[in-house]
Amino acid sequence: MARVKINDSGKPDNKWLIVRNSPVHGYGCFARRDIKKGTRLIEYLGERMSHKDADKRYEDADPNDNHTFLFIADRKTVIDATRGGNESRFINHSCDGNCTSEIEKGRVFIDATKDIKKGEELGYDYQIPRDRNDPPNVDKIYACRCGSPKCRGTMLWPAKRPKAKKKVKSGAKTRAAKKTTAKKTTAKKTTATKTTARKTSRGKSAAKKTTARKSKAKRGKAARR
Repeated sequence: MARVKINDSGKPDNKWLIVRNSPVHGYGCFARRDIKKGTRLIEYLGERMSHKDADKRYEDADPNDNHTFLFIADRKTVIDATRGGNESRFINHSCDGNCTSEIEKGRVFIDATKDIKKGEELGYDYQIPRDRNDPPNVDKIYACRCGSPKCRGTMLWPAKRPKAKKKVKSGAKTRAAKKTTAKKTTAKKTTATKTTARKTSRGKSAAKKTTARKSKAKRGKAARR
């Protein structure tokens, strides 16, 4: 099948991968040659902007469109590959992919996590974060069809929607309930801190949903293909 030339970064075509039609979804990236585990394949390029500006840019996007070119680089910065992006924006999601995304000093890179044969499609876990404002059909919108035996059925993370918290009963148990809540809150903060530290040290990045998805069908990735 003929390759698809899509590179807006002004840089030469990537030596590790090419873009062409994918059986998973739309376009995809395929290994141009045999690739060894640990190889740095490509940098995720695009316009760098604040989360607020990214949400504003896509506030009118179709709420049922799960395509995206947005990537969270850090708490302040989002990379929009629709402006100055390269082939990396066409690497499809996979629950058990052969690649991973890594952040180094605010830059996002895609690395091979397995030995990849020439012609094999590249994929990594988008881990699109869930949000408390997600619509009831968010799992349908972001359904995964990667075909892997380990497919969890969704591009969202965590895989299952968190259960709603139980309300604290009033009355004689109020005091005990407050202590329990305080304890849970402290534990939660500790966990959040550990998670943040882990993401910072290991450099894991995640796809970002847009305001359009927050207000309508909630977070999603901006217009993709």
